Amino acid sequence: MSTYFALPFPVFQPAMRIISAITNSNPAQVTTTFAHQYINGVIIRLDIPIADGMQQANQLFGPVVVTSPTTFSIAIDTTTFAPFSIPVDPLPQINTCAMAVPIGEINDSLLSATQNVLPYSAT
Repeated sequence: MSTYFALPFPVFQPAMRIISAITNSNPAQVTTTFAHQYINGVIIRLDIPIADGMQQANQLFGPVVVTSPTTFSIAIDTTTFAPFSIPVDPLPQINTCAMAVPIGEINDSLLSATQNVLPYSAT
């Protein structure tokens, strides 16, 4: 059985995060498996394997608005897309790890590069 993980406190920020849910809405609401540490305006690309459905959103990207430590909305209209669903019991060789991958930032903000994330707090 494959195990997928992402480092909760990576040295380089912003970091990719594993996606646990994407809604069929406009804008789409994305939930990550743990705190993403993104800020408003970060541009995220969605990497969605075939096993998870919602292939229409695979490789699409857009700026995000942070709504909680583990959720954000992304400027993608997924209302007519196939639903996102992680298989309950996939074959071991099937990739089911959907990811949110930061690829840029809105030019007028450029705040991600100035965040000092080291050292991490104990909480």
